[in-house]
Amino acid sequence: MRSVQQAKLDKVMRPVGGAQGLPNEYYVDRDLFGSEKSAVFFRNWAALGFAKDVAEPGDAQPVDFLGQPLLIVHGRDGKTRVFQNTCRHRGMILVEEKTRLRGAIRCPYHSWCYDHDGALKTTPHVGGPGNNVHDDVDRSTLGLVEIRSHIWRDIIFVNLSGDAPAFDDYAADIKARWAEFEQPLYHSGSDSSIRLELDSNWKLAVENYCESYHLPWVHPGLNSYSRLEDHYHIEEPGHYSGQGTLVYRPMINESGDRFSDFAGLGEKWDAGAEYIALFPNVLLGVHRDHAFAIILQPVTHEKTVELVEIYYASEEIISKKWADMRAANTALWKTVFEEDIFVVEGMQKGRHGAKFDGGRFSPVMDSPTHLFHHWVASQFVDADEH
Repeated sequence: MRSVQQAKLDKVMRPVGGAQGLPNEYYVDRDLFGSEKSAVFFRNWAALGFAKDVAEPGDAQPVDFLGQPLLIVHGRDGKTRVFQNTCRHRGMILVEEKTRLRGAIRCPYHSWCYDHDGALKTTPHVGGPGNNVHDDVDRSTLGLVEIRSHIWRDIIFVNLSGDAPAFDDYAADIKARWAEFEQPLYHSGSDSSIRLELDSNWKLAVENYCESYHLPWVHPGLNSYSRLEDHYHIEEPGHYSGQGTLVYRPMINESGDRFSDFAGLGEKWDAGAEYIALFPNVLLGVHRDHAFAIILQPVTHEKTVELVEIYYASEEIISKKWADMRAANTALWKTVFEEDIFVVEGMQKGRHGAKFDGGRFSPVMDSPTHLFHHWVASQFVDADEH
């Protein structure tokens, strides 16, 4: 017999015209949020951080990933790895704050030391005072636990369970769709970064990003030139969904200057742009002259941090000469993203309405959002079956 919860998820997974949205508890229930960590985030490729933040060998950044203490390390060999931020001796946290490692990764408790590739190198006094070895402590088997990771478009993805498909298979469809944008990305620092804090479940930020239906009412400035009717749906079941526009306008300053374009783009991108939610927690945008990536960091079931990073097509654009124009571009996007805050926070408050049943979808306007609901529901169903 199927459980009550499974019956609710069955309704979510119907075709869009007859489906209901995810029930309230998937937004307001603390216990379900705990289950979601495993079912949605740990079993799949989820975004952890940005490679630009550990740009140099020795850079190390601790991250609390849904309660899991992780450590991103840019190794001496140039490879960026993700480890469990936990000493193999007594479980002490190794690195508390972002730092530039001057030597080994040293546990502050008993000074066990690890190389930047995770190998355990020294175990002081492990065999007694002055004796740093013991037959029962095999250093070769006690390196840091490495978490499966992959970097794409400067985003560090992790798969905690270790059994998701290869990253290139997971991202094959979007990489093929945006093959023209497989080019170097240039980031200028703090003037191209935005951090937003939302009193909302992370899923509502994805749902809002997926669709253009809300543009006339929530983004009147944007809608004045990129109208609702200028948008189209993007749907790849099981992977991503979003929207595109046919009328993107590059920013031009008072002198008539504009940012450099990515090289070799097809004519589709002359006046087009696309915005895709890559499940579960990455929001991406591409334009002829810049791109952005947003990582959604769930803090609790009702709090989310959005980390936004903007990238450019040319190294020249991250120079001081373009600082004012970059700042204007960042301010423009910050305004757009801030306009969405009252919507996602309002929906979060609305999810506390005991008689709300998950809502309905417009078969014409809401199919990208329904696709995301369907994917989340399928993750819970699949986790229960395994």
